[in-house]
Order: sequence, then structure tokens, then C-alpha cells
Amino acid sequence: MTYESGPARGARTGDAVLLVAGLADLAVSAVSSAVGEVRGLLSRADVAELAEEGQRDLKARGRLALDRCATIPPAHLEVLARHAVARRGDHA
Repeated sequence: MTYESGPARGARTGDAVLLVAGLADLAVSAVSSAVGEVRGLLSRADVAELAEEGQRDLKARGRLALDRCATIPPAHLEVLARHAVARRGDHA
């Protein structure tokens, strides 16, 4: 394994530091924006109703996700076989 030294290695290290710093700044910005949104929601008079609506929405999303994962589609060859049998029955 070779290790580079000099300007090329310094540029890669500098790029990595810039990427990490950019990601950190993005994360801080997102968190501060989210905190501002939460503060705005908490100052509303209908917080309890919003919480109930959010809970209903989350339950609905959960139900959809479980339905999507729990439903097993029929096997592809089984579907093709049923179509072939149906066609054979029509032409016979």
C-alpha cells in the first residue's frame, strides 16, 4: 500500500475537512430550522389537536407500510400459468 505525501495528500485531506465542515454546517442549519418550527408549533393554541392529527397520520402511514410489506404478490410463473390456462380455455 502506498501513501502519498506532499501537495496531493494535503489536497485530499483538505477536501475531506471541507466536506465534513460542510456537512456539519448543513446539520446545524437543519437542526436550528427544526427547532424554530417546533417553537412555532408550541406557541399555537391548538397543539393538542395538532398532536392528535399527527398521531392519526403516523398510524395511517404505519398501516400502509405494514400492508405494503405484509402483502406477498403471487409468483410470476403462477400468474403466467393462470393466463395460459385461461387462454387455453377460451380457444378450446
